[in-house]
Amino acid sequence: MSYSRFEAMKLLGARVDAEALVILSLGGAVDEWYNAAPHMRAASLFQQQLGCVTPEAFGLAAGLPHRRIVSLDTDGGLLFNLGILATLGNEKPANLFVVVWDNEQYQSIGGPRTHTAAGNVDLAAIARGAGVRHAYTAETLDEFDAHCAAGLGASEPYLVVAKTDGILEPGIRRKHSDGREDKYIFVRHVEEIEGVTIMGPSEHN
Repeated sequence: MSYSRFEAMKLLGARVDAEALVILSLGGAVDEWYNAAPHMRAASLFQQQLGCVTPEAFGLAAGLPHRRIVSLDTDGGLLFNLGILATLGNEKPANLFVVVWDNEQYQSIGGPRTHTAAGNVDLAAIARGAGVRHAYTAETLDEFDAHCAAGLGASEPYLVVAKTDGILEPGIRRKHSDGREDKYIFVRHVEEIEGVTIMGPSEHN
């Protein structure tokens, strides 16, 4: 059984607020997330390299332990860097909630199947084996919503694999910015909510 990623994102978006920070994967998930949770626009940053989403979110979680960090990873992305699960199992960041959108394909490059498609690879079980005690698979939207509630309130790393379909939400509005602009939007947001300077004014200004 699978369900709409966009509908799942709307459920998550209803539970998360702009005090949190979100790192998400490339592809159609970016535009879907910005439409599903418009209040999180400045608080969200997409990562262009597979395998880097949850590691980047972990870095934020370690550097900002007082703030809830959400990783919106994918099956293809996590499979590129399963080692991050061992890091989470050992370091146990109390403020990190990881969602893995598992549509069993590399959607951004046309849909070739990932290893989860054969039914043999269980990402949640791999996470538990690496020491992430709270790692689950959500087969329905209701299960996913319940795990969002639990994960956003957890005091140790929490991971949920969302078994979504491979259908991009039709008619979605594309974001009107490039990656460089997105980076500045995100960093300026972090500067504001943390009261710090990360990227000061340019020496040429």
